[in-house]
Amino acid sequence: MGFFQEFKEFAVKGNVVDLAVGVIIGGAFGKIVTSLVEDIITPAVLTPALKAAHLQNLADLVIPGTAIKYGNFLSAAISFTIVAFALFLMIKGINKLKKPVEAPAAEATNEEKLLTEIRDLLKNK
Repeated sequence: MGFFQEFKEFAVKGNVVDLAVGVIIGGAFGKIVTSLVEDIITPAVLTPALKAAHLQNLADLVIPGTAIKYGNFLSAAISFTIVAFALFLMIKGINKLKKPVEAPAAEATNEEKLLTEIRDLLKNK
């Protein structure tokens, strides 16, 4: 089998196509989550803290006398925590939807009981 034939079979497998679709959707969803975190949640959470520290921007938090901007690190850590929690909630919800609902076992009808007895009698012969 030629190299290109093997590649073609690999590339058109359902798993690869599903993965490609997942990556594309994930990228688009990532932009939405990033915007939610950076434009809405992080400012809402950090605005009171920044006002208490008399700062306008989180990037203004630096160690005096150095170029270490720990404010940017704090922002990234908070964003990661919020994104991880949002994804946890989303996956938890999806898993709830995936779980099959088990119907309560119905009592066997007279016909089913009779067929069971016939089956058992035939097994014993």
